[in-house]
Amino acid sequence: MRQNPERRTALTDAAITVLAREGARGLTYRAVDAEADVPPGTTSNYFRNRDQLLGEVGVRVQERLSAPADVMANPQAESPSHDRVGVLLGELMGRLTAHREPYLALLELRLEATRRPDLSAELTKTIREGIDMSVDWHVAAGMPGGRPEVLLMYLALTGLTVERLTLPEVLADVTDEEVIRILVDRVLPS
Repeated sequence: MRQNPERRTALTDAAITVLAREGARGLTYRAVDAEADVPPGTTSNYFRNRDQLLGEVGVRVQERLSAPADVMANPQAESPSHDRVGVLLGELMGRLTAHREPYLALLELRLEATRRPDLSAELTKTIREGIDMSVDWHVAAGMPGGRPEVLLMYLALTGLTVERLTLPEVLADVTDEEVIRILVDRVLPS
């Protein structure tokens, strides 16, 4: 197995693009090689099998969807408030809708995980760690609410993101800002 970390990241990013564009059935070593513009056989030199590639794509998707490092590094940089939570959720929705590929790839991974127990276990671990990190950050920042409220906001934004990226006309009469404002007002304690 090859160990060049930059090449490995480029291959997982190419796999994200292929997954988002063609779905799990279109994710082949050959398709990833072509997307990454590397010689044929490169992907198979880095990933021993499809399951390993899918698992690492799940981790890379989480990395790409995470808040910027400066926000995560200093949770108490700004005063905690309902408004701050709304701003952060708005920024997250902005990232998700501006950079569609990682989230669409995540949806494909979730579907594939229903048929692959090993991928299901790995993706569950990755997603759970992401949720736990969000809860820990929220609490460390002194934001209103705790784990139950963060979970509710996570679930609501997951649904909103699926609508925006797959069938945007379903909610054409409401903006993300409106949904987020209602969500924060209803979920977080005053």
